[in-house]
Amino acid sequence: MKIGVFGVGHLGKVHLRCLQSTEWELVGVHDPDHSAAEAAHDQYHCPVYSDPAALIQAVDAVDIVSTTVSHHDIAMAALRAGKHIFVEKPLAHDLQHAADIVELAASLNLTVQVGHVERYNPAIIALRDRGLTPSFIEGHRLTTFNTRGNDVSVVYDLMIHDLDLVLSMISSPVKEVYANGVCVVNDTPDICNARIIFENKAVANLTASRISMKNMRKLRVFQQNEYVSIDLLKKESQIISLTAAQEDTDGMTILTSSGKKLINMEVPAIVENNAIVDELTDFYRAVTIGVQPPVTGEAGYRAMLLADRIDQAMATQSEL
Repeated sequence: MKIGVFGVGHLGKVHLRCLQSTEWELVGVHDPDHSAAEAAHDQYHCPVYSDPAALIQAVDAVDIVSTTVSHHDIAMAALRAGKHIFVEKPLAHDLQHAADIVELAASLNLTVQVGHVERYNPAIIALRDRGLTPSFIEGHRLTTFNTRGNDVSVVYDLMIHDLDLVLSMISSPVKEVYANGVCVVNDTPDICNARIIFENKAVANLTASRISMKNMRKLRVFQQNEYVSIDLLKKESQIISLTAAQEDTDGMTILTSSGKKLINMEVPAIVENNAIVDELTDFYRAVTIGVQPPVTGEAGYRAMLLADRIDQAMATQSEL
């Protein structure tokens, strides 16, 4: 199966390297920045297509790693040509464009996979069979300042990773959204705190900042008799749970309103991986054997829908 890559900036070059470890046949690349395209050619020996339509016609699928504002046009052109698409997060620059992509792909029975790479973090994979039913999730995603991704708010740039994870853990519609944010060095918010309340009464409290002095990517999940700590940066998880304690139980116990409980600590086994190789491999499987990718276009749209609600809540709060 043949694939072409659109966008060979920093992340695009990572995709080029990772594609070499998959079954995809890389046909070529396109980037409106001619020097970036030539640099990719020199490093990965891949043909450069100056005409994006020609690259689309030459492949079975496209890998869109270009600027967010260009996602829609490339995706729609590829879908209309009957090609499957992998799109880096966020799916598109705005909700209508994202809906266009999802609807067209569905009508043509074509695969759309969105690059929410944290779904492939070993700390998350280790919990896949755990059956999480969160009552409360607290998340912090902090990064030091860089110039990539600043064409969108910190919600679309960073928090959207955690929005996708939260939505994958809590299977209930969103009821209410509250958010505060501020612009510090960009024209779009650089810091945001969002409180998301679901119809099943679960709550997610998320903070994202792209002007931090240190990097942090943590989720803390609280549910009945269990606390799960997920460090996405260190790629490790810990589970602290409470079980009924017998009178002769050894170990640490506490007295709760429902009786004596034994405190258990579990550290799930972590399997190291290359998350981008894994997601591109899943994209290959989705295209070749028809299985649904872990992060569908619909999942990418839902994350954007929630991100948009948070952006609107920030804008409303700033007007008060």
